[in-house]
Amino acid sequence: MSADENQTLQDEEIEALAAIYGDDWEVVDSESRKYHIRISDEKLKNAILTEVSFPPDYPKTAPPQYILSAPWLLRDEKTNLEGSLADIYCENIGESIIYLWVEKIREFLQERNELHVKADTTAGNSEAVIQEHMLDRKTEEEDEILDIDFLNVQEKPDKCHFEEQENSSDDVNCPEIHHGKSFVDRKSVFQGHIASISHTKQVKLVLDSLCQSKKIAAATHNIYAYRISSKDKQDVFYQGCEDDGETQAGSRMLHLMQIVDACNVIVVVTRWYGGVHLGPDRFKHINNCARQLLDEHGYIQSKNEKKGPKSNKRRS
Repeated sequence: MSADENQTLQDEEIEALAAIYGDDWEVVDSESRKYHIRISDEKLKNAILTEVSFPPDYPKTAPPQYILSAPWLLRDEKTNLEGSLADIYCENIGESIIYLWVEKIREFLQERNELHVKADTTAGNSEAVIQEHMLDRKTEEEDEILDIDFLNVQEKPDKCHFEEQENSSDDVNCPEIHHGKSFVDRKSVFQGHIASISHTKQVKLVLDSLCQSKKIAAATHNIYAYRISSKDKQDVFYQGCEDDGETQAGSRMLHLMQIVDACNVIVVVTRWYGGVHLGPDRFKHINNCARQLLDEHGYIQSKNEKKGPKSNKRRS
């Protein structure tokens, strides 16, 4: 792959990261392609400042470089986190991985926070525990559906925001929908669905078709993302996503589709909440369901021989 092609992929990734992380994304030096990302868990005061830079042969033949700045981290914690980032690179050779790294760091912070909450509980800090518990209930339980009317559920897709393709009056049909294997973790069930689409109007047709199943319609969350390439305009994509109550889950799926360059496809991940909090694991399961289907149906190109990143180990 030429340097120009790598630069194009970098430009697309930088644009997507800036849109996703907003004020937490800072340009340090655009010419040398060096950036700062402030990564925090909303329940934590501490944050990790990550400096990333893009070498010319990234992403196809080299990893990005990074420096983690978090003086409050223990040495072992930082070493383990750096090992996890290296594993992510090895699993995604040739692909844009900054988003995966950022979300892994965020997941690390969330898990660290949960351990501290448990420690506070042992020490008798009951007020903090109650606040954390109520936050968890809000994120995972407020959208739980028990005895729900199927007729009302069918209206759920109407809240989605669709980017119509140039107000076209084309007639479109619902495509064939393929269903992935279900996955269970602590009583929560996840299942992915995938369909090939060429028009944004097919998004609603796919959702309506899925909701004809009472089981799917009554699920706690039906998260989806889609991406369609324009037939008439080069490098123009029609894309969108829906969290359906699972905050940022849809945007994470869409970014996954962007970094693997999956086009003309919609992926829906259904979750039935089982009553047990999964924490950040739920996002991992949702993306894994999506990625597995994209791979199985040929939307992800095969990877080259894997090798680990040469990370900058300078500590701050």
